[in-house]
Amino acid sequence: MTLAIIWFMELFPPHYSDWLASPSPSLSQQQKYWLFRPGALTAGLRNVGNLHLRVVREQAQGLHQNEAWMLNRSPRSPVWLREIVMSINGTNSVFARSFTPLAASHSFWQGMRRLRSRPLADMLYHDSQITRSRFFACRLNDQHPLYRSARRLLGAQCPPAHSMLARCSVFWRQGQPLLVAECFLPEFWPLAAKSAYDQGLSLKEL
Repeated sequence: MTLAIIWFMELFPPHYSDWLASPSPSLSQQQKYWLFRPGALTAGLRNVGNLHLRVVREQAQGLHQNEAWMLNRSPRSPVWLREIVMSINGTNSVFARSFTPLAASHSFWQGMRRLRSRPLADMLYHDSQITRSRFFACRLNDQHPLYRSARRLLGAQCPPAHSMLARCSVFWRQGQPLLVAECFLPEFWPLAAKSAYDQGLSLKEL
């Protein structure tokens, strides 16, 4: 395990961050399950319904202060950003924001630039060199970079920030980080509940 991985796994969010290392008691059992569910999120979403992934933005930009601590980088450090929307049965359900240091997007994480409409899971779960951090979760606010991106995408149809829950984790490969942050839109929860009901699952079995 590299020093970078040890550093992150022992880290707790700074005072200005809304990310939490453990689920809030106010969350439902279903929300806790999805926010801290291990493995590829896309695999779980496919069990809910017909999954479609759409890339909405890929570009180089500066690292936001709220996210800089996750990569152990300074704010405004250059990163390669990828944002996608995943819909289930035609309903926008999850908005995801992923990024890695710009230099790493040309080396250890260069595969991120070639995914097109394929999920990140296609490159993250088949390499023994890749290690994943713990999960962090939060309820968004108006200034959160995830919400600002979602609002830019959804416009007037974007739900209020406080109705959106998100999770994040960092994948490490040879000391180079790649952050994945996933935001569950309010429309997702009824779909997840119906899927669990149809499969005869109780919340304890999720």
